[in-house]
Order: sequence, then structure tokens, then C-alpha cells
Amino acid sequence: MSTLVAGIDSSTQSCKLVVRDAHSGVVVRSATRPHPDGTEVDPEAWWSAMTAVIADVGGLDDVAALSIAAQQHGMVCLDESGAVVRDALLWNDTRSAGAAAELVVEDGPAAWVRAVGSVPVASFTVTKLRWLANHEPRNAARTAAVALPHDWLTWRLAGGRSIDQLTTDRSDASGTGYFSAAEGEYRRDLFVRALGHDAVLPTVLAPHEPAGKTGKTVLGPGAGDNAAAALGVGAQPDDVVVSIGTSGTAFAVAARPTADASGSVAGFADATGRFLPLVCTLNAARVFDATAAMLGVSHERFSELALSAPSGCDGLVLVPYLDGERTPDLPKATGALHGMTMRTASPAHLARAAVEGVLCGLADAVDAILAHGARCRRVLLIGGGARSAAVRAIAPTVFGRPVVVPEPDEYVAGGAARQAAWVQLGGDEPPRWAGAGSTVHEADPVPAVRERYALARQRLLDRR
Repeated sequence: MSTLVAGIDSSTQSCKLVVRDAHSGVVVRSATRPHPDGTEVDPEAWWSAMTAVIADVGGLDDVAALSIAAQQHGMVCLDESGAVVRDALLWNDTRSAGAAAELVVEDGPAAWVRAVGSVPVASFTVTKLRWLANHEPRNAARTAAVALPHDWLTWRLAGGRSIDQLTTDRSDASGTGYFSAAEGEYRRDLFVRALGHDAVLPTVLAPHEPAGKTGKTVLGPGAGDNAAAALGVGAQPDDVVVSIGTSGTAFAVAARPTADASGSVAGFADATGRFLPLVCTLNAARVFDATAAMLGVSHERFSELALSAPSGCDGLVLVPYLDGERTPDLPKATGALHGMTMRTASPAHLARAAVEGVLCGLADAVDAILAHGARCRRVLLIGGGARSAAVRAIAPTVFGRPVVVPEPDEYVAGGAARQAAWVQLGGDEPPRWAGAGSTVHEADPVPAVRERYALARQRLLDRR
């Protein structure tokens, strides 16, 4: 019997695959392929990238089990034959902001929290379905099933026959806005209210329940990307994970569901049967990309510049809402730079303000999770942004806690592989794999940084 398992991370930017030993977690081989840019994508692009990475690693003949983790919230509409109705709207497509407002007004935020544990924002699938019904009624009428990206990919890999064979898992379903993580069931009344009619929804599988097969390889239930990352990094109940990627997220593993009527904390499920209170921001590593590009420097030089400026940037503050914002819910907001003087008008000050601005937004996210019962002994910092020396050094001054940075790894794909090993090996919990090495970063907190950021953010809110 093969002892190899595989995990796939079908993210906004790329498709990554890792093959690991099921017992030890040691990486045997891996591959990656890019995804097209944009907030509206033909799902066939994901399929092409996934089949390419499978070929790149030599196929799956020696792989016993495979699970797919993917970007959450994306709306994949299928007709009765299983054909894609229109390009998928991704989590970062904010055109459904008006639809989100409509849905919240209809019942009020407290009712949504009681129903599904979260208040809908433009990222959530339910809002995209309302947008579809309002703006593309013919496509809405053709929609016979609605899947999420990882649901659709798993279904295709299993043969993609009847839409009644679609499957998902708790973690990804909990990000739709029409599934209750606390009750473990769909709220079809909310789904119908959004789309205008009922349709097939994927069967929600248990955390290590098989979803089918592709050849001789068993398919796991899969997961949303953040739940897979928590599984991949081995998050413990007193850890808060902060991921700095295309989006910024802060989340924690919890024994009980979360209900935040303010809408800041989403009451998601994790990939083990527990819960994953989560706060997501739209503006994270891409802010560093944009600032480095504006300064005409490499990412390495950007980091050096940021570290050469003083903590607090002599009063320069960047509120980094370059793509609007999800938390706080400001889809049409723009970024704002405060405190520009002759002294602070320098590349170094701007670079550090970008790092501090992103970290302050994520520190607000951590505080929101802690306010709802999570514990935080340390912050686990992952994602592409965690590779920045400036981010690693500045983070503990902003978070006010030790920051642990695991060695760079594909934690989402690794979490999916760990789930696949759980499917293959069985047991009450996923197998324990030796974690990668990590570095601990500590520094004295600088509360003035967050205080100035809060004032600048409030000025932006007051101008709305």
C-alpha cells in the first residue's frame, strides 16, 4: 500500500501541489502553476493548472489519497448538465457590496449571526448570488447547482458527472453565508432568498470522509484555504495565526462557534470538526508590492528601507485600503496617507508606513478574535509577507506579543496533504507531523503606532 499522500492549494494566484509521506509528512515532490489575474475567472483555468501540476509531479499512480484546499467564497454556478454558467466571481470581487447591504438590511445583522454565525459582506457567496439574481437573471435562472472552487475541482477530479455528486466540507461551506457551522446544516431559506430559487448544494462531508476517487487515489473532503493553513501549521488552541498573502487573515482554532453581531469576526468552521473564528482584510502583501513598485525598488530593498525608518515613522501613517476593505466593511474605500511632512517625505518612511499600516489592520483583527473568547499566547505569522525581514522585525512591536515565524512552507497545500493522510490512515485526529523549524521574534510593544493608526482610520471613517 502506498504511503504517499498529496495536497493541493488552488489559491487566487496559483495552484500548488505537494506530495508527502503519510506518516512523517516529509515532502517527496512538489510543483506549482500560475492562475490568471483578476476577480472573475473561468474555472477551467483552475482545472488546467491543477492537471498541469499533477503531470509535473509525475502523476498520482503512487499517491494513496489527495485533498484539495482552495480560496474561499468563490461562486461557481453550474447548469443541469454540470456546465459552468458564467465565469466564477472570486472572494475579492466587491461588485456585490450593494447586494450584501440589501441582504443585511432585510433581516438585520443579529439575525444573520444567529442563522449562520457571520454577517454577509461582499466576499461571501450569498451576496454574489443576490448580485447574479439582480444583474444577470438569465444566468441565475440557468443555475441548477452552486459550488465553491474546491468543491468543483474535487468533483471534476472524481469524474464530474451528475451535479448531485458535488461535495464540500464544513470549513468552506461556512464561508458561503448560507451554512450554519454551529448547526452543521445549510440555511436553504437564505440561499433561495439570494438566488431566487432552490438549487443543488454540495453534500457536506465529515472532516476525514472520502469524497470519491480519481483512479486508485482516494479524494479527501478538502477545505477552505485558511482552515487548511491552520491544519498545515499545526495551530494550537492558544495560538492566533496571522497570514499575510493576497488577503490578510487572523484566525484561531476554537472549541465553540463564534457569533459576532458587528460582522468583524466570521464564525467559520475548521477542518477538524472544531471552529475557526476569522477576520479577513483585503489589503495585505499586495500593499507591499504596490509600495515597492511606487518606490521603484525590489522587495529586499523595500524591507531595508522600512527597517531604516524609526518606529512610528515620525508620525507618517498609511491606512492601506488600496482595494477597498472587507474588515472594516468598506468595499469602496481608498487608501489614505496622513502626517506627510518634509521630514517624512522619504522612501524609508513610506516603506515603513506601509508595513506598519498592514500590521495595524491585522492587529485590529487579532483583537477582534480575542474579544470573542480566543486566547493568544503567541502569534504564528505565515504567508508570503512573513518572508519580509521588515515584517518579522516590526510585527512584535505592533502585536505586542512574541511572533513565531515557521520556516517557509506551503502550509495550505501541506494542510490539505495532512487531511489526505487522515483519510488514508484513519483515527480520531489527523496524524502528527514534525513541524518545520521556526524563529521567534520579540520586541518591546510600541502602542503609539496603533494609536496613531486608529486616529487616521477614524478620520477616514468620518469622511464617509
